[in-house]
Amino acid sequence: MAAVPATCVSLGASLKQSIKTSQVTGRTSSLNLASVGCARSGFPCLRASRFRVSCAAKPETVQKVCEIVRKQLALPPESKLTPESKFSALGADSLDTVEIVMGLEEEFDISVEEESSQNITTVQEAADLIEKLIEKKA
Repeated sequence: MAAVPATCVSLGASLKQSIKTSQVTGRTSSLNLASVGCARSGFPCLRASRFRVSCAAKPETVQKVCEIVRKQLALPPESKLTPESKFSALGADSLDTVEIVMGLEEEFDISVEEESSQNITTVQEAADLIEKLIEKKA
């Protein structure tokens, strides 16, 4: 992952009491006023920081996930799988999803926690989780 320098703006805001009545019409209104905290010469606080840009999983990882999903669900080779393909839309039930996760664990030599496996619903989510677990393992 690449570290990218960025400028972050930090603004403090506090909500003031609402103005409730208008003398002209006698109607009740709900106008909220907000103030913005500023520092140093009246300019908002600017502070340089670094953040990491997380990209989607590598294409090779997505491709391997597609192969495993195709194998586990016995899909024909001509069936189109994309990163957005949902396991349920491909005909997978909960048992199929467990078998897909087991296949991914074996292929990538990782261990997926039960909580994480329940959140995997697409090819992309599976590939992203794999990349995260491989990075964590290294």
